[in-house]
Amino acid sequence: MIYTLSYQQYKYERGLSAAEQRAADARAGETAAAVRQLRASLGRAFRLRPGSRSRETADTMTAQVRFLSSAR
Repeated sequence: MIYTLSYQQYKYERGLSAAEQRAADARAGETAAAVRQLRASLGRAFRLRPGSRSRETADTMTAQVRFLSSAR
């Protein structure tokens, strides 16, 4: 719901009634639960599967690098 700026300022200065506060708390709880559920489902969707390699494809080769020590 969208309220005018003057009404929002009035509500800010006056405060919420007990019923309005309960309704706002219920909406906040529902939103938090939805966000938790979304994060869990996205985590499952993007989790690496066993046997899958991260950031490598079949045609890439890893290079072996050897560092020569300068202290001889």
